[in-house]
Amino acid sequence: MSYGVKVKVWGDYACFTRPEMKVERVSYDVMTPSAARAVIEAIYWKPAIRWIIDKIHVINPVKFDNIRRNEIGSKLSITVGKIEKAIKEGEPIQLFADDSKNRQQRAAMVLRDVCYVIEAYFEPLSKDGENIGKHLEIFNRRARKGQCFYQPYLGTREFSSSFEFIENDVPTSFLAGEKDLGFMLFDLDFSDKENIQPMFYRPKMVDGIINVPHPDSVEVLK
Repeated sequence: MSYGVKVKVWGDYACFTRPEMKVERVSYDVMTPSAARAVIEAIYWKPAIRWIIDKIHVINPVKFDNIRRNEIGSKLSITVGKIEKAIKEGEPIQLFADDSKNRQQRAAMVLRDVCYVIEAYFEPLSKDGENIGKHLEIFNRRARKGQCFYQPYLGTREFSSSFEFIENDVPTSFLAGEKDLGFMLFDLDFSDKENIQPMFYRPKMVDGIINVPHPDSVEVLK
């Protein structure tokens, strides 16, 4: 695409969680399209456009690592009354992770030493989104300067990622050959806000490159 972008992302750890795992987190072998979209939107997001992931390049070999983490086992209960009381008394509403009653230790199988290149483009959703040159120029400028609305992350927010704008050729992958990655989470369908549904697809990685179908493609199962 003439208005496509390429961004390199990397980090020490990543976890693209398999939804079928209920308690312990287990990562897919590679980045999911929804995680790639989240990285791009962290750099530049506007409601007038939607980002479409075109390709995901897996640069580094796939390496797993087992870790144990402390997670919070309860949710913070917030009501209007509690907010008004906190404002009036000047005391924050908080939940302490070091409280033994709230803390739960869980295992996770995560990816280690990951590096990807995301190729993406955008489609206009409104009249403002039709000004393709404006949106592309803003994204490119922000990506070159390392600017983002929030720090991109690799699957979960605790695994933050670095990113770099790619202007020339994509780095060569260390992977070779063809691999069927099985059914993988593609994204979530938000067309019905009252009934958000997961979407899946079956990617195939060839020499470290995954061609991602369009969200409206028949290859994406809803």
